Amino acid sequence: MNKLVLAVVFCIAATITVVQTAPAKYTTKYDNVNIDDILSNDRLVTSYFKCLMETGKCTPEGEEIKRWLPEAIDNKCADCSEKQKIGSEKVIKFLFEKKNDMWKQLEQKYDPQGLYKQRYMEDAKKLNIAV
Repeated sequence: MNKLVLAVVFCIAATITVVQTAPAKYTTKYDNVNIDDILSNDRLVTSYFKCLMETGKCTPEGEEIKRWLPEAIDNKCADCSEKQKIGSEKVIKFLFEKKNDMWKQLEQKYDPQGLYKQRYMEDAKKLNIAV
């Protein structure tokens, strides 16, 4: 179950990802984890959130997410697998709608100038997220 979090949280702050056909660069070993199971477990969501915010311990998966997250945000998840892109969209929508306080903190940490927010505005609209 924790393995899913890598795929889920991998692009957690990537406001919205665009599906592209580039080959995956990031590990795909967690792609088959059930994201819904992770998102329905507040303890796991909080644990990965704290890892990304550097206020709690990270699992090996969390460390990997934290390491690749800035690049994935910057390149619109161009090097993500298809499953990672879909999972990222699901996580982003979940955080924005159900854990908005966490979303805002992640946004402040990973996009303090709001540059990515502007860049991903159209993608957010496609996911019915009113930014």
